[in-house]
Amino acid sequence: MTSRATVRMLVYEVRELSDPRNMPSEHLVLVVGGGPVGLAAGCLLTVHGIRVLLVERNPTTSDAPKAISIDDESLRMLKLAGLGQELDRIILPGTGTQYFGCDGRPLFRAGTPEPFRFGHPFKNPFAQPELEGVLCSTLRGRSGAQVRFGCELTDLNQRPDHVEAEVRDVNTGTTETVHADYVVACDGGRSIVRELLHVGMTGRSYDDPWLVADVLGDPHRERYGLHYGDPERPCVIIPGVRGRCRYEFLLSRGEGEPAQPPAFELTQRLLAPYRSIRADQIERAVVYTFNAVVADRWQVERVFLAGDAAHMMPPFAGQGLNSGLRDVGNLAWKLADVLHGRLAASVLSSYETERRSHAEATVGLSERLGRIVFTTSRSRARLRDIAIRMALRSQRGRRYFEQMRYRRPPRLDDGLIVRSGTDDPVGTALRQPRVFDVSAHRARLLDDVTGNGWSLIGVEIAEDWWQRVHELTRLAGTEIDIGLDISPVPAHGRYALTDLDGGAIKAFEGLRGRFVLVRPDRVVAAVFAPDNADPVIASVRQWLAGSPITDPAAAEPAPPQMEVR
Repeated sequence: MTSRATVRMLVYEVRELSDPRNMPSEHLVLVVGGGPVGLAAGCLLTVHGIRVLLVERNPTTSDAPKAISIDDESLRMLKLAGLGQELDRIILPGTGTQYFGCDGRPLFRAGTPEPFRFGHPFKNPFAQPELEGVLCSTLRGRSGAQVRFGCELTDLNQRPDHVEAEVRDVNTGTTETVHADYVVACDGGRSIVRELLHVGMTGRSYDDPWLVADVLGDPHRERYGLHYGDPERPCVIIPGVRGRCRYEFLLSRGEGEPAQPPAFELTQRLLAPYRSIRADQIERAVVYTFNAVVADRWQVERVFLAGDAAHMMPPFAGQGLNSGLRDVGNLAWKLADVLHGRLAASVLSSYETERRSHAEATVGLSERLGRIVFTTSRSRARLRDIAIRMALRSQRGRRYFEQMRYRRPPRLDDGLIVRSGTDDPVGTALRQPRVFDVSAHRARLLDDVTGNGWSLIGVEIAEDWWQRVHELTRLAGTEIDIGLDISPVPAHGRYALTDLDGGAIKAFEGLRGRFVLVRPDRVVAAVFAPDNADPVIASVRQWLAGSPITDPAAAEPAPPQMEVR
């Protein structure tokens, strides 16, 4: 006999499958750029039921291991984009970074302030070609997705209700006009979209040359990065999966020039203190310089910049790719909710509002780490080491360095949030504890329950209070009752969750008796008591389609189509 819990689960699954946000719509978003950020944008949009055309000038995904570190926020976002266990196969779960002083002795190991705070390992080496392969195969398998390599954007014309984009087949020269609702430019530091929009970048470029060598058959078995602050030869070593390893060395003047392949003898000499190397064990060796710049505008009407098209940073914080993934994680669901008619088009301006300040802070952090950790001044290096060792004698100093508290976590001060106090988690990513799902009678990660849409969580809320917030269910597709002890939570047509191992208590202890409104990117949009729901509802009304502030651009767009010229 079918149990009542099983019937409830079937109802939940049918509701999820029948949700129009999860079905391909007639709307189309053009994604320019087939690197990891563009492919992730496509996966996020299609998981929200939006048709995607992705164009990339290169003939295939990249075979160059450029980005090599992905953090827990990015892994969470990629899981929300529908990627599963294939991600676990291509990463090396890491424990942060070990820093060494000018004398070669360890200074400290930096890691996470809280293990598995978002349900995934904190910092993880990986190989970019493998990640791009997983993303590309996932996107190609999605209903409503077209992926065209060997196809470049040549022109853009913005109309009141759509964008006309000219794309050209690189091999045949055939040109098409694509009518898209919006364009997301993930086409890198030399973005053609940014050039067509006449958007500049502000910041500075560094001309210090670094050699980066990605090698195979490496003896390193550490699951963390090694940063050597030797002023004579600053060096970074990052072991990866299946014997891969990256070595980066600051070069002296005359040792190498950007855009010119380094001599094998140079690479061999620099690697000699760490390993012997043969030419066939080098996947890639290049000399590069880096930039610390941010685009002056991230949105021009219906076109948005993301990833390196919006910002470029030094590699020392390992946040280049992660920042790009945060961009599309912030933008994709907003585009989807606007195109599905749930949110007003005016909310799209919150993309730059919410992402710019953190991107700028991350660029600044990357610059500071480069100046401090990889200084070439021996006196400054000695002072650095003395100051750090003295700081590590105190609990506060150990927390600052060992828990990477020098890295600013994303926290929104403005945008699609309703601030109610200084001590609440509004504007931050909701923790992801493992919880007990009473309805399914099994343990689950919280994101597996909330899904990829809006959710409204009642933390030990009496049933009659839910009636006060019924208007928010227009936005929140998933409603959850959560209890912070092991006693079962009554199911009232909502998900019923309880604490499993203390994780839910840590995430929600200070929120007892309050509602938590969570956005699709898992950012907490509002926290409020039931008797203070009206101001939150009034604020949310301003975001919804059909509100008094709805942007005129939210008018029904022209049906997407393609014309072959």
